[in-house]
Amino acid sequence: MILPAEAHPLVQVLAVHFANPTYQRFSTLLVGALLTTGRRTVANVLRTLRHLAPGHHTDYQRVLSRAPWSGFALGCALMRYALDHLVPDGPVVLVGDDTVDGHKGKRVYGKARHRDAVRSSHSYTAWRYGHKWVVLAVLVKFPFATRPWALPVLIDLYRSAEDDRTRKRPHRTPARIMCGLLRLLLIRFPNRSFVFAGDAGYGTHEVARFCHRHRARLTLVSKLHPDANLYDPPAPYAGQGRPRVKGGRRPKPRQAVAAATAFTRLEVGWYGGGRRRVDTLDGTGHWYKAGAGLVPLRWVFVRDTSGTHRDEYFFTTDTNLTPTAVIGHYCGRWNIETMFQEARGCLGLETTRGWRKNTVLRAGPCLLGLYSVVALLFAALPEAKRCGSVSWPGKATVTFSDALCAVRRWLWAEAVLPQAGDGTALQKLPEPIRELLLTTLAPAA
Repeated sequence: MILPAEAHPLVQVLAVHFANPTYQRFSTLLVGALLTTGRRTVANVLRTLRHLAPGHHTDYQRVLSRAPWSGFALGCALMRYALDHLVPDGPVVLVGDDTVDGHKGKRVYGKARHRDAVRSSHSYTAWRYGHKWVVLAVLVKFPFATRPWALPVLIDLYRSAEDDRTRKRPHRTPARIMCGLLRLLLIRFPNRSFVFAGDAGYGTHEVARFCHRHRARLTLVSKLHPDANLYDPPAPYAGQGRPRVKGGRRPKPRQAVAAATAFTRLEVGWYGGGRRRVDTLDGTGHWYKAGAGLVPLRWVFVRDTSGTHRDEYFFTTDTNLTPTAVIGHYCGRWNIETMFQEARGCLGLETTRGWRKNTVLRAGPCLLGLYSVVALLFAALPEAKRCGSVSWPGKATVTFSDALCAVRRWLWAEAVLPQAGDGTALQKLPEPIRELLLTTLAPAA
């Protein structure tokens, strides 16, 4: 598959992580997955490309099941490309969450029963059988969009406690897996600093302690329990008895809010890239957990003056971070939820059918990584080639479906159709017919 010139900078950073025959088949699968609608199985991808995918279909299945390449290395390559082109300096904002990918079958590797956060509520729990993916994404502000986009870069599979006991390995919670992904970025990018925003599942004492340990380059922003145990630091050791591990107790955040007589009104960045007026109260303290020590933090109470959102408590491990920055970073976390929805609706997440270990560990992360590839390719296209978007009254920004449609039209017009036959055949068609053909071949979902 010969890709157009605009794709060369991106594919070159990916190509170095493959042997040449594997890369040729991987790039073919990449283009096929972008152009395919419906299930993203290898058979369906090859059906889209037809004779442009030479060789036996098992050669392409072995790219996922047997070929020696690392998904983490590809994720770091995508991260480096995004930072070099979109975030060349300053702190890098990261967002993290987990999502359940439904996958049926008795012999599917890593399958377990997980709580489906999308379909569950406070009074009802919905369960799904499949895989839970822990996703770390970089938050990027494109000039063509009004809100930041969350681009997945590192993805790992959460195994249930029962599966870990069966396979006799230590159990890793999603929070612990996220710490491993953050550690990998700290190692691979030693000259960059990061701000990580995660929901309550990643606002644990363990993650906070990890970020405090790397506080020179890593800051955590997350939700805090209103009744978190906060203390003063211990007094200096007097030389007698056991050293103190904590000082005097401080009021819990809920108690401090209940006793407050005045709040600070701020205009802060809000969900969806907008602005909102909120009443805030903040304080500091050391979060204590028995056997794990103290973590200094700043907590922020937020009350939405419009009444559309419930009261929230946030915290950060950087005590110098302002309440405005804390709220802005956490509200930016919602973009990863949007990414999950768009990956399901546009990229066929949950439609893979592989069941072997290597295939499972690669197919799902590759589809999530495809979201980043589409966004980066769309950003690299000249303005004249960003066409095919759907508009309606009130729409004022580019959506991911617009970006996918433009990338598909570009690949059909400049890569696939010219290689399928006479390179000038498409240009000889009348403009209305050519537009109708590309619109049919490149739907937005």
